[in-house]
Amino acid sequence: MNPAFKPPWRVLIADDHAPTRVDVRHALDGDERFEVCAELADAAEAVHAALHERPDICLLDLCMPGGGLAAVWEITARLPEAKIVILTVSDTDTSLFSAIQAGVRGYLLKTMNLNRLPDALDGVCRGEAAMQRTLMARVLERFRRREPRWRQTAGTGHTRYRLTSREWEVLELLAQGRSTAEIAERLVLSSSAVRVHVASIVRKLGVHDRAAAVELFRRRSDT
Repeated sequence: MNPAFKPPWRVLIADDHAPTRVDVRHALDGDERFEVCAELADAAEAVHAALHERPDICLLDLCMPGGGLAAVWEITARLPEAKIVILTVSDTDTSLFSAIQAGVRGYLLKTMNLNRLPDALDGVCRGEAAMQRTLMARVLERFRRREPRWRQTAGTGHTRYRLTSREWEVLELLAQGRSTAEIAERLVLSSSAVRVHVASIVRKLGVHDRAAAVELFRRRSDT
């Protein structure tokens, strides 16, 4: 069915902060495009209700008991047709990009004017994304930085090798003494992905291990 003819959209709200649930319901109740089908206070209840109610959209808090992100992963896996939007106080890169990787269609902050919420959710149901401009700018910047742009660095002897921008970021963090886990958290990568980048850096620079790569990096920085 064409989504243009499907409203009212059925909305599930999950947030352990009762006043937020009241405010969100108030923003949606007066709009004929929406029908609130469930209100929950924790992640486990949200997953159970989503499977039972099969809402068009799930509006989830990240910081509720049980973890909003865990609920996103579970609902996305078991009810892929449901569109998930985060409504949270957290504007950190870790929260934002972890939610995007989990499959959300929108990421909104509780500081937003809730009068704009109905249009944002309606847009999501019609295939759009919902995100404040400041957050979208950070997403675009992260995407730009992840593209395989190349930067040269000196290798052994007089040879020069090229590292991707991502490998360069990993090398800079290694030089700061960061562990694999810390680099993974900082760059929103898995630990295994970081190890792959380190192995590539070591191979391209023609050195034996990460310590030698860091030493080469520091010598270059001092020149």
